[in-house]
Amino acid sequence: MSDLKSLKTIPLSVVDHDRDSANLTYVYPVISRRAGGVSIGINLNPNNACNWRCVYCQVPDLTRGTAPPVELNLLAQELHGFLHEILHGDFMQNRVPEGMRRINDIALSGNGEPTSSAEFAPVIELITKLRASVNLPAEVKTVLISNGSLMHREVVQNGLRGMAKINGEVWFKLDRASAEGMARVNDTHSTMDKVRAHLIIAISLCPTWLQTCWFAVDGVSPSTQDEDDYLAFVAGLLRDGHHPQGVLLYGLARPSMQAEAPRLSALPKEKLDEFAEKIRALGLTVKVSD
Repeated sequence: MSDLKSLKTIPLSVVDHDRDSANLTYVYPVISRRAGGVSIGINLNPNNACNWRCVYCQVPDLTRGTAPPVELNLLAQELHGFLHEILHGDFMQNRVPEGMRRINDIALSGNGEPTSSAEFAPVIELITKLRASVNLPAEVKTVLISNGSLMHREVVQNGLRGMAKINGEVWFKLDRASAEGMARVNDTHSTMDKVRAHLIIAISLCPTWLQTCWFAVDGVSPSTQDEDDYLAFVAGLLRDGHHPQGVLLYGLARPSMQAEAPRLSALPKEKLDEFAEKIRALGLTVKVSD
């Protein structure tokens, strides 16, 4: 186990989601601007491998692939030790700005697609046991931040069932709602039929939010077609009785580490707000963070 006493003393920031900020293999703390507090990250992809390559991804040396085998005992040691430190030690006072000193969630995110881990369901079981062992308040969520591409797998579905029992949420990536848009933004060749099927699985097993990154490329905002595709996709879901919790709409807060980085830029907040209102008109809650 890495030594928790050697935690870095640099204050945490919303613009720096350093996966090594606690000197641990799997566990890292970040301040989430969307969550409004400290998120305890679980990185199941320390090999920087993902089955997608989103152009805005801040992971350096990103490679195509899946999560390596998880050392469950090490993860348990790290998470238990860090939870104890953040609940009973001086981590909050030393590392976290005032106004953000609350645990918002435990988030499976990290440096690649977490559901690509063969141990995904056992990891959820481990988190469930550790939450109980330290009496973590029920309002502290367990969040899966996922591109949704592997929801058809039994190990993933079993994990989502477990998450639903511990106030869990899925944040399901939907940056664009056309095959062409996903190829451009996420560098994947998925079809919208597959995205829809996987999203329906997620919604059926665990409360699910759509998470959407909206940004400019070469100074140009997402097109009217991009907006129309997105709104039509969401409207179709709702019409057929599949109701996500809402949409987490956000812009670029941290620099991309991909080749396209110089071409990307954040949109003015009013642009995000305008699109948010169009989504709200469908009857969904929208949370905006620029």
